[in-house]
Amino acid sequence: MSQVVEAKRIDVEIKASEIEHPLWMDARPVLVERYWSGETAPIARHAEARLLWSDEALYVRFACPQREPLVTSTEPQTAEKTIGLWHRDVCEIFLAPDGCVPERYFEFEVAPTGEWLDLAIEWRAGDRITDWEFNSGMTCAADVSRDDIKIVMRIPWTSLGNAPQAGARWRGNLFRCVGEGETRGYLAWRPTGTPEPCFHLPAAFGEIAFEE
Repeated sequence: MSQVVEAKRIDVEIKASEIEHPLWMDARPVLVERYWSGETAPIARHAEARLLWSDEALYVRFACPQREPLVTSTEPQTAEKTIGLWHRDVCEIFLAPDGCVPERYFEFEVAPTGEWLDLAIEWRAGDRITDWEFNSGMTCAADVSRDDIKIVMRIPWTSLGNAPQAGARWRGNLFRCVGEGETRGYLAWRPTGTPEPCFHLPAAFGEIAFEE
C-alpha cells in the first residue's frame, strides 16, 4: 500500500474550473481503492487523485466512476461552506503542514454539486477541536457526466500558514464517500482501521511529497 503521494510542481497558476487542463496529466495518480477498514472496495467506487502545486496554491483533482445514484442536495448552494457535507457524496483531502504534528490539520471537501467545506482541526488531550469559521479562500469545481465525476480544489497556501519548498513532505490523507444507507462507502487512501467509519485519525496519514 502506497505511503506517499507526489504533488507535481507547476510554473503557472490554473483555475479550479480548468478540470481538463493538460497539466493534470503530468501529475502521478494515486488510487483511493479501499474502505476505511482496509477492505478493498469495488472498482466502481474507486477514486483517482492527482496533486499539483505552484507558488500560490495546492491543486487537487479527483476522478471517480459513478455507477450508482448520486447522493447530493436537492437545493445545493455554493456561496458559503456547507456543514454536514460529509453525509452526502463527497471527495476530501486532509492536510497537516507540520509533518511532526499531524494532530493539527485542515479538512477540505467538495461534492459533485460544487458545494464545499473547509475546516481547521486540532486534537488536544484526546478531544477533537474544530474551527468551524476557518476561511481558506479555496475555490473548487465539479463536472458530472453519465459515467464519472471529476472534482477539483484550489487551496491557497496563505490559508495554511506557509507554502512548502521543493522536497518538503507534509502529512495527509485522501477520501471518497459514496452511496447511502447500509451500503454507503467510506473510502480512504490510507485506511484508518477504526471500528466504525472515521477519517479523523492522524496516525494513519501518509506523506505528501512536493516534487519539482
